[in-house]
Order: sequence, then structure tokens, then C-alpha cells
Amino acid sequence: MSSTNTGPQSISPATPAQNDVAMIAFPQTGRRRGRKPKTWINHLALWLVCAAAIAPFLFLLTTSFKTLENAMLYPPQWIPSPFRWQNYTDVIASGKTDFLLWTRNTLIIAVLGVGGTVFSSALVAYGFAKVKFKGRTFLFAVMLATMMVPFPVTMVSLFTIFRWMGENTGIQWLGTFKPLWVPAWFGSAFNIFLLRQFFLTIPDDLSEAAKIDGCSEFGIFWRIILPLARPALTVVALFAFMGIWNDFLGPLVYLQRPEQFTLALGLQNFQSQHGGTPWHLLMAASVLVILPVIFLFFLAQKTFIEGIATTGMKG
Repeated sequence: MSSTNTGPQSISPATPAQNDVAMIAFPQTGRRRGRKPKTWINHLALWLVCAAAIAPFLFLLTTSFKTLENAMLYPPQWIPSPFRWQNYTDVIASGKTDFLLWTRNTLIIAVLGVGGTVFSSALVAYGFAKVKFKGRTFLFAVMLATMMVPFPVTMVSLFTIFRWMGENTGIQWLGTFKPLWVPAWFGSAFNIFLLRQFFLTIPDDLSEAAKIDGCSEFGIFWRIILPLARPALTVVALFAFMGIWNDFLGPLVYLQRPEQFTLALGLQNFQSQHGGTPWHLLMAASVLVILPVIFLFFLAQKTFIEGIATTGMKG
């Protein structure tokens, strides 16, 4: 006759799957249930913000297809009637505008300025992020302090410096493109800060391994850091391009001849050459000016968002 075990029985631990089933079948009564977020309120708020942001551009676009009389109506007429496509051809074919020349001048300054900003800012940011030297924190703080000084504050001083350089070096600066792109090769405080934060996310083990293999400091910067920092470099390039493309005050101060005008300066000149402001033609010209920036943003949208999302995240 087999004996019956009356002692305490061992209980085997439940498996994760059994725990999940138990949680579903017997929910804890004392647990605080989370409230379902009201996503429709969030979506509505986002739609309102987006509508407020895009409304001026839509008004600009619709006005570019109106006649002058409809462009002056109050309250404004959102849908053009009649729809006038000829505004764009009138702007391009006008004898008072030379969009091809203005675009060429702007592209020359933009290419030189963007190239200089990206390279010099990346080089300085690499020094602040990866090279240890005495006084690095203090110099970085001083550099950040320069971000609080706007261009109008230093405008007169810079103009005087460029005039003095032209008088004493024999190289003409005023009345040329050089004051608009040469300073870009000395870095930008905001771009240096942005790239430094991204470089800090790159592991130092990569640089140390390259040093063991005999790679120089500049070789590490050129062959390892820059390829890994492509998203952040794209962000800096886009910011620099938009700043140069929309710059009005710089060309107004340094450029003197109409054949040197950029798009922003030429657009203002186009407005002033008419007796009254032709708002329908001015809006059409403005659309032509901002289209390259919009196209460039959507072309590099994925890399741009990736660079914004990962900058400053210490890994």
C-alpha cells in the first residue's frame, strides 16, 4: 500500500506565458488603469498649428495667380478668378528683372559660403569634441557667447575692416562677393555647437583604434568622423544655404552694381522700380525665389530629420 505524502508540496514557478494569461484573466483590482490619450485633440491642435504656419505661403501662392485688381481686394480672395498664369512669364520676361543673373550670383555665394561653413565648422567642432587641450571649456563658452551678438551690431566694424583691407592690400573687397563668403570659412558659432554635440555621440574607441593604426588627427577627422556625421553636416549645409539664399542685409551693404545683385536684393529692386507695388507680380517673383529652398528641403528631408533627431544625444 503506497503511502500518501501529506507534507508541504513544492509549487513550481509560473512561466512568463502563464503570467500573461493570468494578468489578462484576473486583472489586478487595485492597479490604477491608465487613461486612453485623446489623440483627436492632439491631432486637431497639430492641424491648427500647421494651418497657421502654411496659410501665409498659400496666400502668397494664390496671389501670384491673380490680377492686380483681385490682389488688392478686401477681404482677400483666396481662389483666383480669373486664373492668371501669365504673371510668371511677365516676371521672367520683364526688362526690369534678370532672374538668371541674380540666381547665378546667389548660387556662387551660396556654394562658396556653404562649403566654407560646413568644413570650418566641422573642423572646429572636432577640436572641441575630440581633442583635449587646456582651456577648451572656456574657449567653447566664449564662442557660444558670440551667438548673442547680431550682425547689425558688427556691420559697421566689418565694413570698415573690409575697406581698410582693400586700401592696404591692393585686393578689392567692397563691391565684390568676397565679404559675403570669405567669413564663412572661419566657422559659425551655432553650427560649431550643433556639430560638436553630434561628434560627442561618436564613440572614442573608433578614434583610438585609428590612432593605433597610425592615422593622424586630421585623418581621423576626414576618414572616420565626417562620414559618420553626414546627417549633421546636411543640417548645417541646409541652414547655411537658407541663410545665404535669403540674406538681404549683407548684399545691400557690400554690393554696389546691379549686375552683382542677389535674388533677395534683386527682388527688392524689382519692387522699387515700379511706380506702385505690383503685388501680383511681386508674389510670383517671391514664389520663384523660394521654390529652390523648398525643393532642396524635400530632397534632403530624410537626412535632415535624422540629423536633427540624433544631434545632442550622447551615446
